[in-house]
Amino acid sequence: MRVLVTGAAGFIGFNVSRHLLARGDTVLGIDSLNEYYDVTLKHARLAELDKLGDGFAFKQVDFSDHVALEAALDGEHFDRIVHLGAQAGVRYSIENPRAYLQANLAGHLNMIEIARHRKVEHMVYASSSSVYGGNDTLPFRVEDRVDQPLSLYAATKKADELMSETYAHLYRIPLTGLRFFTVYGPWGRPDMAMWLFTKAIFEGRPIDVFGEGNMRRDFTYIDDIVAGIVACVDNPPADDGSVKAGGSVSPHRIYNIGNSQSEDLGEMISLIEQACGRPAERRLLPMQPGDVRDTFADISAIQNDLGFEPRTTIAQGVPQFVAWYREYHGL
Repeated sequence: MRVLVTGAAGFIGFNVSRHLLARGDTVLGIDSLNEYYDVTLKHARLAELDKLGDGFAFKQVDFSDHVALEAALDGEHFDRIVHLGAQAGVRYSIENPRAYLQANLAGHLNMIEIARHRKVEHMVYASSSSVYGGNDTLPFRVEDRVDQPLSLYAATKKADELMSETYAHLYRIPLTGLRFFTVYGPWGRPDMAMWLFTKAIFEGRPIDVFGEGNMRRDFTYIDDIVAGIVACVDNPPADDGSVKAGGSVSPHRIYNIGNSQSEDLGEMISLIEQACGRPAERRLLPMQPGDVRDTFADISAIQNDLGFEPRTTIAQGVPQFVAWYREYHGL
């Protein structure tokens, strides 16, 4: 297959592209290379993809600009789309809400329009566990109502799911939305807690632990996330009128993709301390606006449909991240 991957210079997009290339697919990657976090890291990821041969092509374009997007894709063929590009981050959505309107709403519409007009076989897109918002029933199930978002980021991801349902209904486009749960691992994002804690520990600075440290997350290792995404790419939902995961009778399904283990934040910090070989000074702070206390994924839908099974525990994954961090920074 030739696969169009948006956000190809991002954490998940890079890893998905690398996996597809390794198995013999070709990848057309697009990314705006914006400065939400260090662009040097994004260029380093792209350099790694370039090392894998001539199966990878890249175009710098902002997919929220439909004119630029259509121009960049003019004459390009692709069979399927993995739409992972977005403006990420719960907290940043409070500081810069318009960035989310543009990237996550206009951008998603542009991509499903591309899928519609190109008649692609399947588009897999990124949603988020943030859509569960104020839901206090654990674990989170795809059947749960998700109409109480606690951040604008979460609201845009829910809107993406709704737009996708409309397009699957009107145009019978096979679509799969994935609600990711706290993805971590090598080549991760510098704005995520695991990177921030590791950086602070190596620099001898205190770490800011929000929620007074009383938080739990379904930490999911990047290799498991990639395995789930690729399984979805390879298995489009059928347009057979049956009820899909998430409740649609159109060719649109929604899956939770997580580790299905809710871990205490303090345990994650302890594992980082062990891997770094030094203790952290923990500065306990209140919950931040838009954040949630607990996340926990019910992954039975994707397990039953596609055989997805996470393999990496947090005790295995954290040392791998810290080892990569050391190597990347020459520590």
